[in-house]
Amino acid sequence: MFLFFSKLLPIFIYPLGLTSVLMIVALFTLWKRPRIAAISILLALVVILSFSSGYVSKRLARSLEWQYLPPEPVPTADAIVVLGGAMRSSIPPRPWVDVMDSGDRPLYAAHLYHEGKAPVIVMSGGRIGWKNGGTPESSDMAIIAEAMGVPAEDILEDPTSLNTYENAVNVKQILERENLNTVLLVTSALHMPRSLRIFEKQGIEAIAAPTDYRIAYPSSSESTDWRATLIEILPNADRLEYSTRAIKEYIGLVVYRLRGWL
Repeated sequence: MFLFFSKLLPIFIYPLGLTSVLMIVALFTLWKRPRIAAISILLALVVILSFSSGYVSKRLARSLEWQYLPPEPVPTADAIVVLGGAMRSSIPPRPWVDVMDSGDRPLYAAHLYHEGKAPVIVMSGGRIGWKNGGTPESSDMAIIAEAMGVPAEDILEDPTSLNTYENAVNVKQILERENLNTVLLVTSALHMPRSLRIFEKQGIEAIAAPTDYRIAYPSSSESTDWRATLIEILPNADRLEYSTRAIKEYIGLVVYRLRGWL
C-alpha cells in the first residue's frame, strides 16, 4: 500500500492538484462564505501562475540539478547503473519501445560504456501493473542499449524494483553476486540528489553520472531582454510539469528520510 499512497497523496500537494482542491473549496463556499471562496480562488491563481512560470520552475529545478554536475573527466568504475523512469513499453500501437523525456539515461549509459568507463551496464526498473503495465523497464532500456551497440552479455537487469529505494536494494544484490564494487550511477540530474543518497545508504560506492539536464547555464530566465522576460512570466504547461517534478523530489527526500532510506 505504501507504493499506492506514495503515488496518490502527493497529487494533492503538487501545484495542479492543490489548485484543484482550492477551486473545489471555492465552489462549495461561493454562496454562503464568499470571503473564503475569494481567498481560495486567489490562492489557486497564485499557485498555478507561480509554478508555471519560468522564474519559479527553473530555480526549483536548478536547486536539484546543479547539486551534482557531470565529473570531468568521468572516472572508470566496475559497472554503470541506470535507473528506470525513461521508457514506455512497446504496447500497441507503439511499433517499438518509446523513449520518454528522461530517455537520456540508457543513451548516456551506452555512451559511457563505449567510452570504456565500465564493462557492464545494470538496468534497474520494473513496471507497476496497475499503471498500464508492460514489459519491465529494465528490458526496454536494454533494447535501447543493444541498439546502440552494447552486447547483450554485458547488460544485467533488475526487472522488479518499483521505486528508487528498491532500485538500490536490488542493484546491491546484483553487485554482490557479480563481485562488482564501484558504479557510475546514471539518472536524471533532477533525480540524482535523492538517488545518490539512497545508494550510499545501502553501502554502494556510487559516483554520480547525471544526465537529462533541463537547466543549462546561463539560464534564459536570467536574460535582460524584455521578450525573454515576458515569456518567462507567462504560464506554461511544460514549466508546470517541471515544477511538479522538482516538488516530487523534495517530497521524496523528506519521506525517504523519515523512513530511514537515506
